[in-house]
Amino acid sequence: MSQVSVFLVDDHELFLTGVRTELEEHYDVCGWSGEVDEAVAAIRRLVPDVVLIDVHMPGGGGVSVICNVLETHPGVRFLALSVSDDPEDVIGMIRAGARGYVTKTISPAELVAAVERIAEGDAVFSPRLAGFVLDAFGQSIPVASDPELDQLTPREREVLRQIARGYAYKQVARRLSISVKTVETHVSSVLRKLQLSSRHELARWASDRRIV
Repeated sequence: MSQVSVFLVDDHELFLTGVRTELEEHYDVCGWSGEVDEAVAAIRRLVPDVVLIDVHMPGGGGVSVICNVLETHPGVRFLALSVSDDPEDVIGMIRAGARGYVTKTISPAELVAAVERIAEGDAVFSPRLAGFVLDAFGQSIPVASDPELDQLTPREREVLRQIARGYAYKQVARRLSISVKTVETHVSSVLRKLQLSSRHELARWASDRRIV
């Protein structure tokens, strides 16, 4: 299993250290980061087999990292590891492109096995979370359904979130590693789809839905 390279993304240093220590016995832990932009740059540079990633972090969180990396390196596999078992978090990460989602109550042995399965191309979920995914993608029940939000692509949602937080176009471009022109294109598309006329209305719309 040592040939499998793993990158860790988590902003809780103590937890990150523990996971790194555990996985280093089984895999090549090629890097780690607790910051979104730094993680994206490092993953693109190192191109690990598996990225173990937290959901909630400053600067956009796990969804932002996944969306950015998969745009340029679609072969990288992501496994979400979080304290959250909220259906919205689970479905959000899977829709962004994560191959699995486990909670931080997982045992060390189970985590080692989960990483191996993700590296082999399988999908892995903590038992009770698998139901959320089956229901959402089988369309048995609506999960955090919002017809307006569902019109937006994952990248448009991330640009929306950054704009709503008050970042200028140049800052958004730098944070998401895209061009200013691309940011402008996404914002125009979001405004058109949501039938809004300004960044101010966009920020208020995002705030009302608690997606800022």
